Amino acid sequence: MSVDGLPYVGHATILAEQAGVRLLTDPLLRSRIAHVVRRVPVPAANALRDLDAILISHAHADHLDVPSLRRLAHAGPVIAPPGCAGTLARAGLRDVIELRPGDRYSVGPVAIEAVAADHDGRRHPLASRAPAVGFLLEGPASVYFAGDTDLFDEMAELRDRVDVALLPIWGWGPRLPAGHLTPETAARALQLIRPTVAIPIHWGTMRSPGERSASDPRAPAAAFAEAAARLAPDVEVRILEPGESTPLAVAASPE
Repeated sequence: MSVDGLPYVGHATILAEQAGVRLLTDPLLRSRIAHVVRRVPVPAANALRDLDAILISHAHADHLDVPSLRRLAHAGPVIAPPGCAGTLARAGLRDVIELRPGDRYSVGPVAIEAVAADHDGRRHPLASRAPAVGFLLEGPASVYFAGDTDLFDEMAELRDRVDVALLPIWGWGPRLPAGHLTPETAARALQLIRPTVAIPIHWGTMRSPGERSASDPRAPAAAFAEAAARLAPDVEVRILEPGESTPLAVAASPE
């Protein structure tokens, strides 16, 4: 069966809707950040109102974007790792819940658990060290939002806990530094996690001069699907273009 929907807004922004709860991840809702420009239309903020919570995976500007948060005019809780509260306050957000890996917070019937990520979560290179996290959203469907991360062995701790995995597979510039998944390493992550469905994110939305997929924006997602078919053939890959949506898959109960 399926419940509710999972719109891929673009980049790392996903609206997870289930059991009457609307959760938005890492909102990025504008046409450019410095030299990085959006290659697809900017989503309408009014379609993303009435949120129950916003989830922030780390403090990088393309994941914690103050102008985008101001556009949303969100008055409810924002769930983020330690070190983000000051930047969120500048966006007018005061109800900040800081979660470290293993911490949990419930929004209605959906439980949100912060999970580890292998990524430098500092706002900028000279800032104090700050963690990055992913989130496991446990409702009628269990959704893993990885935020930004590299491959790490402890991903296997999510095995048998994930219906839908939202995995970053790309960047926005001419290189993909450490702390990020590539199409190949994201497919290797599927071997560890073994979700029912995998959806590639963090591709096809933003680009900078020299960005490697400029001539074929869909190439990273296609490369991920090919690698997943080879390394984790039991996982269903759903490729969503920015702006597209899919239902959330829920495993049928055994007879």
